[in-house]
Amino acid sequence: MTDLCLYEVADGVATLTLNRPERNNGMNGALELAYYRALERARDDRDARVIVVTGAGRSFCPGADLAGERRPDDEPLPNSRIPTTFPATITKPMIAAVNGGCAGVGLVQALHCDIRFASSGAKFTTAFARRGLVAEYGIAWLLERLVGRGRAADLLLSGRTFDAAEALQLGVVNRVCDPDDLMPATLAYARDVATNVAPSSAATMKEQLRRIDGQTYAEAVADAHRYMYESLRGPDAHEGIGAFVERREPAFLPLGEGSRFSWMDPAARPPA
Repeated sequence: MTDLCLYEVADGVATLTLNRPERNNGMNGALELAYYRALERARDDRDARVIVVTGAGRSFCPGADLAGERRPDDEPLPNSRIPTTFPATITKPMIAAVNGGCAGVGLVQALHCDIRFASSGAKFTTAFARRGLVAEYGIAWLLERLVGRGRAADLLLSGRTFDAAEALQLGVVNRVCDPDDLMPATLAYARDVATNVAPSSAATMKEQLRRIDGQTYAEAVADAHRYMYESLRGPDAHEGIGAFVERREPAFLPLGEGSRFSWMDPAARPPA
């Protein structure tokens, strides 16, 4: 059977490719599980410092496959074996390379990524309202947090389709590329992060961003002071400052082997 989610690592970047091109990468239970297993693999892979997610063929993911033929291993979404919130627990930087249609649960998976690059030909829609459904998979929370309540309401309540240029203007994506430049630009960005950013720093900044909604400014500053103190005692700050002074590339340790921070204690982490 064809691998439903391809996995490749090069130059510190794990590329995960949703691989049902015959169905435009429409999501079913088997693809969802394959994608989450690939995310687990990237999470635990010491050679992978950044994760890039894209789709095979002409589409990223147009949402749940509502019309495709079902196989015995297909299950309704969401797949109960792994929580829907699982991608939000990944501490490595995640970048979506949206190469085409991106709708419904496909848009949710793109929003789970920290950064989104899009092909100029990509189209987006929340879709749920036009299928008689609701804002599933936490998309209301994700969109409101990213673009604000008014814009989130527009995209959710209308279910309208919007293009990559509008996605950039709304803040849904960070960069729009010509189709042929999408993967080269995404991978160049990812390789730069993998080479020059301390994995412990990136993971800690993701945690700081994750906690913001439940914090006052004073609480966020207190966290920052604590983490800065912890970083200055760890090997990654020593290496990063040394590399800057010596004008060379840093040689940061993999996540879990470099600087340690108090939030990394599971007991100290609020739920995703």
